[in-house]
Amino acid sequence: MAKNSKIGLKQPVVDEISAQIKDAQSVVLVDYRGLTVDQDTQLRKQLREAGVTYKVYKNTMMNFAFKGTDFEQLSSYLEGPSAVAISTTDATAPARILSKFAKTAPNLEIKAGVVEGTVYDAKGMAQIATIPSREELLSKLLGSIQSPITNFARVIKQIAEKGGEVAAPAEEAAPAEAPAEEAAAPAEAPAEAPAEEAAAEAPAAE
Repeated sequence: MAKNSKIGLKQPVVDEISAQIKDAQSVVLVDYRGLTVDQDTQLRKQLREAGVTYKVYKNTMMNFAFKGTDFEQLSSYLEGPSAVAISTTDATAPARILSKFAKTAPNLEIKAGVVEGTVYDAKGMAQIATIPSREELLSKLLGSIQSPITNFARVIKQIAEKGGEVAAPAEEAAPAEAPAEEAAAPAEAPAEAPAEEAAAEAPAAE
């Protein structure tokens, strides 16, 4: 009877963990021993602001909840006091925040994690932590796409404006040149006439 009572007390905790990891993109285990109360408060705040669930559970509870899921691969890392960071929206957020925080709080240690179905040890999680968030990647991608388009549009506009300025005088100049050619023709005619007359007068002089 006492045994059944113990199982009954555990079940709500196991169900809570199961519900949290159901749609998780990543689950990260950490050893939080040695953190001060202030450090723990700051860490929880940063994780919460990033939409990451962070909680301390008994290893046996997590082991029960992980069974039959992708996160069962973490069972071998469930030794010593453990806290778990869970994200359902950003796969790299827990590793990124925990790793950054550990630089100022060396007592925080990432044990391992499962990211999008793949298990990583501490070294692997350190690599995952260097991957920018999806928002950062999209922002950089959008910036790199927009920049050439903006520059190209600016150049096209300048060419169009410059072309418009050059084309207008050229069109106006065309009619102005025609009378000049016509004016030149009569000017040459009188120059040839005396030569012909001189040739015609030469036999008369003989």
